[in-house]
Amino acid sequence: MSGLTDFVEANESDILSYEVYFSGDGDRMTVVHMHSDPATLEYHVDAAGPKFSPVGELLELEAIDVYGDPGEDLLQRLREKASTLGTGRVSIHDLHEGFDRITTG
Repeated sequence: MSGLTDFVEANESDILSYEVYFSGDGDRMTVVHMHSDPATLEYHVDAAGPKFSPVGELLELEAIDVYGDPGEDLLQRLREKASTLGTGRVSIHDLHEGFDRITTG
């Protein structure tokens, strides 16, 4: 995963955050990334998707959770990815209220 993370950092300057977490027993991996808009997520799917393929063979994807509206085309692509790698569950979470204090540096 460090190779994928290095690739994303070097090639996706508009991504706000990209982090990989493992459970204490190493059985579960969670990848969290934050985008300023759907276009940066779409770019990520296009740019990093092929780099993820070798790792994808070792994983069973349980879910993709999207916070905000990615648009129908991107949502369909995410559903296809989820179906190919695992259960096919994609959940969209609409913003109710809140604020961001994101700084880049």
